[in-house]
Amino acid sequence: MLIGELAERAGTSSRTLRYYEANGLLRAGRSANGYRVYDEAELRVVREIRALLAVGFALDDIRPFVACLRAGNTSGDVCPDSVAVLRRKLAEVDACIGQLQAVRHQLHGQLANAIAQREETCRQPPR
Repeated sequence: MLIGELAERAGTSSRTLRYYEANGLLRAGRSANGYRVYDEAELRVVREIRALLAVGFALDDIRPFVACLRAGNTSGDVCPDSVAVLRRKLAEVDACIGQLQAVRHQLHGQLANAIAQREETCRQPPR
């Protein structure tokens, strides 16, 4: 299929596909007239790339998933390198959640102090 058809079927733009290709994630053949021609399997690769980007993976993180698909696996996350990336990404997410929980706890404390001070100020008779 040509780049426009792949873009349409994958729900992305031709420019994005050229970007993926420039970064070594997508493979295109060339027709006699120089047009990019994509195999049907590249649609699955593009969908995998887009799904991983949507949840915060960087292009370098995606490479093992693409390699896993290209190796003939039905999913890009079953190979050891992909599993390692998933574990690392999960650890990053867990660390972020821990930091956000600490910030949330701090904000709750500040809010409680602010409300208590405001109530105390409102109870004092005017001078």
